[in-house]
Amino acid sequence: MRRLTFASVLCFAMSLWVIAQEQVKTGQEEGRILALETAWNHAEESKDAAALNQLLAPSLAYVDYDGSIMNKAEFLASIQQESLHPAQITNEEMTAKMYGEAAVVTGVYREKGTLKGKPYQRRGRFTDTWVKQGGTWQCVASQSTLIQPLAK
Repeated sequence: MRRLTFASVLCFAMSLWVIAQEQVKTGQEEGRILALETAWNHAEESKDAAALNQLLAPSLAYVDYDGSIMNKAEFLASIQQESLHPAQITNEEMTAKMYGEAAVVTGVYREKGTLKGKPYQRRGRFTDTWVKQGGTWQCVASQSTLIQPLAK
């Protein structure tokens, strides 16, 4: 009877250890994804299409805050506009949810800069979907929605 009890406790302890290891792995992957989101912001600020090319999947579907839809080539071209000069893009309240080899990130972004010589500021919510392919995480879909300022 003692052997059976010991074996049961041992199996239970081993299953807890396996679950803990999976949680650590998931936490590390979530951290990687959130770091990629920050890298995306820096690349967009500096108009680094080569860096963005690495972060975005060839099949990217990008829905911008104004409802326009772009593929990867169109999005990369949009960030290189001569009239666009983003000065700062930051994310807040980001969370990443893992689904095996996929992840969904939600958060709030703030962006400011100049467009056609005029200053702009935007604040919006975003949802990005990342997929791990060939050991590399790439964003396959991105959507943003402007948040209206609160009435005073």
